[in-house]
Amino acid sequence: MTEDAVSGEQAPPVRARGLVKRYDEVLAVDHVDLNVRAGDVYGFLGPNGAGKTTTLRMALGLITPSEGSVELFGRDPLRQGARALEGVAGFVEAPRFYPYLSARKNLELLAALDGGGARERIGEVLEIVELTPRAAHRVGGYSHGMKQRLGIAAALLRRPRLLILDEPATGLDPGGMRDMRLLIRRLAGEGITVLLSSHQLPEVQELCDRVAIVDSGRVVYEGALADLRRQGGAGYRLRTTDDTRALGVLGEQTGIEHAAAGEHGLGFQAEEPAVGALSLALAHAGVGILALTPELATLEDLFFRLTEGDAADGSADGSLDATPAQTAARDAVQVG
Repeated sequence: MTEDAVSGEQAPPVRARGLVKRYDEVLAVDHVDLNVRAGDVYGFLGPNGAGKTTTLRMALGLITPSEGSVELFGRDPLRQGARALEGVAGFVEAPRFYPYLSARKNLELLAALDGGGARERIGEVLEIVELTPRAAHRVGGYSHGMKQRLGIAAALLRRPRLLILDEPATGLDPGGMRDMRLLIRRLAGEGITVLLSSHQLPEVQELCDRVAIVDSGRVVYEGALADLRRQGGAGYRLRTTDDTRALGVLGEQTGIEHAAAGEHGLGFQAEEPAVGALSLALAHAGVGILALTPELATLEDLFFRLTEGDAADGSADGSLDATPAQTAARDAVQVG
């Protein structure tokens, strides 16, 4: 085995340091660091226009960074070209195919470019993405979700160790999103590292174990999703026989923070001992508890804390103590 092969196996799938991309006066990507480890399902999360696709293009060597560097398995795409993409596959933005050709024929053309036995894998990858029954049909007649799955099939021809997917669930109906999640989960279970760019919070929360949250071209958090949710604090949802009186009790109790009324009851943050004392205080005030439910902060809650207000002006150390708990006050649909 060559020295490059050994270093490639030991190096992380993606390592970016200080990536910057400027377009004249526009700073699209602002000193981004990424650390994708082998086996990760890594969510690259941010609103549209946050710089996610530009970052992925730099990672794949499609555009040149203004500053900084990126390596895939220890190889720099700008210096080593296509050789740096060995073991890497996926798509940025939407996968594209010849619409007048069948799915199988499109894959045959791609396999001819890849070589290395890719043609023999066509039947297998079509089966993986569940397109075998439609393999002979023209791609122009495919739904958006089918085209996304065909894009993954094309990527799998290369037997990738790293699969990069840019917004794979965008534009899909609920059934298509479910199918895409199941497919990605199955591929990750087979040992493929997945870098998933998305602005869809439920998708990332259901699939990813580590995340980077980017806002205005800058990473505001990178790390384990579970750690991020724990940092959000222990939240509780409370319904009582008299929420107005209960809110007053909450405001008087030591250790109760960020109490707020919402459409579905009261929300607050507290440690367990304070919750026990609250229960007694509510009983003493003649307020009956109908439901008291602990809730970890959702990715939605944390995302808005990190990308809105003063919290978005901090560093990427994952600190969440800059703003009041929007968790308690926001009654948006929960994503987990």
